[in-house]
Parts: sequence; C-alpha cells; structure tokens
Amino acid sequence: MALTRLLLLLEWALYISCFVCGIVTAASVTIVQGNFGGRCMLYGQVSYNASVQLIRVQSSSSSSLCYFVSAISVMVAVVCFSLSVYGVYAFCTDGEIKRERVWMNVIIVVCGIFLFFLLVTGCMLKIGRDSLCASIAHTVPNVTRCCDEAQSRKWVSPLEGGRFYSSLHKAETAVWVNFFFWLIIGVLVVIQRRQGSGVKLIAGTPAGSLFGDTSGTAEETEPFFNRPGRPQ
Repeated sequence: MALTRLLLLLEWALYISCFVCGIVTAASVTIVQGNFGGRCMLYGQVSYNASVQLIRVQSSSSSSLCYFVSAISVMVAVVCFSLSVYGVYAFCTDGEIKRERVWMNVIIVVCGIFLFFLLVTGCMLKIGRDSLCASIAHTVPNVTRCCDEAQSRKWVSPLEGGRFYSSLHKAETAVWVNFFFWLIIGVLVVIQRRQGSGVKLIAGTPAGSLFGDTSGTAEETEPFFNRPGRPQ
C-alpha cells in the first residue's frame, strides 16, 4: 500500500508538470504568431532585401496549424489541471481517493490519445521550425541553419523576430517533455492497475488500516464498554 501511495503522489506531480508544459507550449507559439502579425511561421518562407538589410515573410502556413498546436497543448493542460484539482478536492473532502479499475482504464485511454497528439505536435514543431530555418539560412547572409542569428537581424515592420527561434525551440522542448511525462503516467497507471482492482489513499486512519493490515485479536475487536461479564 505504501508503494501504491507513492506512485499515486508521483502521478499527481506529473500531472502538474504536464500542465506547466502545456501552458509553455501554447504561450510560446501564440507569442511568435502575434509577433508576426498573426501569421503561422511553421514551414514559412522568407526573403531578404539586401539594400535595406531587412527580412520579410514571403509565405506562411495557415493560421489553423498554429491554432492546432496551441489547442492540443491547452487541452492537455486543462485535463491535467482538472485531474490535479479533483485529486486534491477528493482527498481534502472525503479523506480518501478511490480509483477503480474502470477509472484507471479511462486514464490509460486518455494517455494513449495524448501521446499520439503530442507526438504529432512535436513533429510539426520540429519539421516546421527546421523548414523556416532552412529558408532563412538559404536567403539571409551570415546565418547558419540553426538560424538563431536571425533573431538579431531587422525584420520588415511591424514584424518582430527578436525571439522567434527561442520561442519555437522552447515550445518544441515543452512538447517532448510533456510526451515523456505522459509516457511515465501511463506506466504508473498500468503498474497500479496490476496491483489490484482499486487504489485507495486514506487520510487520518490508523497505521494498521493505512497499510492494509486489518487483522486483530478478538479482544481488540470487541467493544471496550459493555463487555459481557466472564463467569467466575
């Protein structure tokens, strides 16, 4: 029971971490999109005006692509936040958390769905950012394929490319960390599911009941008062 309780607490911590990762991804992508006038720069192409040394956007992806990345990250964050709040609320009000096998099966299904969408989102951010950097490195002089040097270059007003590479890199990193955390969550739930049909974390119970020890002698289990008199 002590091991099960530790796994459950670790699962809560991972939910909170996944919530933070989801918010970081959505915020980073939204900031980049806002700095480029609402354009989605994933898979984008740029051009360079050598006479005035300004970078301009030649083409960009559909805005729905960035909206999709942000929506997946926000959805994961909302689910993680809800699971964390529900766990704390149930523990504080009822003094216990019960999870039957059906509930753990639902979490495993949700975990599989999130792993799929996070994998897709991570690949989109990785390939989309590399495509944009390849266009910048090919067009703008003295910029490597990493394209972080382009953050110090001037862009056509009102575009602001000061931290576009750092923000996209941060968003991608947060997605892959989120993916890894959900992978761990799935493993933890499977382990708890194999340990028994339900998981219970109880507050304020005696040490014996907390660790599943319900054994006791007959004298310990009978009432303290109004015991029947013993024959002389």
